[in-house]
Amino acid sequence: MMLPMAPFLILALLLPGLAATPAFAQSEPFRVVNRTSTPATALHAVRSGRPDWGGNLLNRGPLAPGAFFALRPSESAGCRFDLRMVLEGGQEVVRRNADICAERSVALALAPGAAPPPAAQRAPALATPDGKPPPLPRDVAAGPGTPPGPTTPRPRPNPNARASTGTGFVIGPEQVLTNHHVIEGCSRILVRTADGRSLPGQVPAHDARRDLALVRVTGSPGPVLAFRANPVRRGESVVTYGFPLAGLLSSGPTLTTGEVSALAGLNDNPTQFQISAPVQQGNSGGPLLDRQGNVIGVIVSKLNAARVAQRTGDIPQNVNFAVKGTEAVDFLRRNGVTPVMRESPSGERPAVDVGEQAHASTVFIRCER
Repeated sequence: MMLPMAPFLILALLLPGLAATPAFAQSEPFRVVNRTSTPATALHAVRSGRPDWGGNLLNRGPLAPGAFFALRPSESAGCRFDLRMVLEGGQEVVRRNADICAERSVALALAPGAAPPPAAQRAPALATPDGKPPPLPRDVAAGPGTPPGPTTPRPRPNPNARASTGTGFVIGPEQVLTNHHVIEGCSRILVRTADGRSLPGQVPAHDARRDLALVRVTGSPGPVLAFRANPVRRGESVVTYGFPLAGLLSSGPTLTTGEVSALAGLNDNPTQFQISAPVQQGNSGGPLLDRQGNVIGVIVSKLNAARVAQRTGDIPQNVNFAVKGTEAVDFLRRNGVTPVMRESPSGERPAVDVGEQAHASTVFIRCER
């Protein structure tokens, strides 16, 4: 169904749950306005009562002071929303149970007397598009009195460049691990963090045989993920986290689950695992995690089902591959990086908990050629 166009573009929130009410069946979206003096790096809007905050809607850059973000929820989402805005510097503004059917413009402001984040902690306020189309059109429109942007903007994608995308994850201060094929031939690399910042990246080390690459970024990309220290067994449950099919699926990261199917890859490749967790183009370079949240591999490829079907007459199901964590650890150590190692005890955490842990440490990578 086509959404009606407005003077600004709209992002649709596909939220399940409550039945639609007549008051909500309006063509106009509602707005969330940043009424602080500080740019916001994250904005979350979920149906009231939901236990988590969902994804960051500001995946194209900060929301400037005085600017607004327009949203159109699904008709089944109801009128009551919980809103959360995170400012540069870490302060949060939370508004719960907002009636967006009655209040079409919701202002988020700091409580009276609350001090803004120190100026030294603030990052530039200029929006930083990542160049990846969201699932449905949206934009951030600046309201009257929005201050001018800084003199040194964050890196912007080149819309005229040939670009490909992939995933990476944080393995050290200003260090990200991904696949070699994700960054091969790039003239410029941009890394988008979980809080919406866009950071330039360079490749000081890579290993084409193992399909691994180390990316150094300017600025902190997020908390470090630990590698698992004890051996991986066949049949263990795993979680993948990454950015598959950029521009077609969710603009945020995607979580899938499965098992370690085999302790070797295609043609008995000893450097890889075979896994049943579904992966797609764009997942490459993302973490493969056990159910304690420790990294056991790096997503690298999937079996070409169409070619196998041509040769065998049968379509393989969920045959995908990851570089073993032991190979990644060896690659990092050989290149002067000391990875964090952690034992994984027996037992499994819920996949949702593992995903929440991985979220802040998983990055979107744009390669421009």
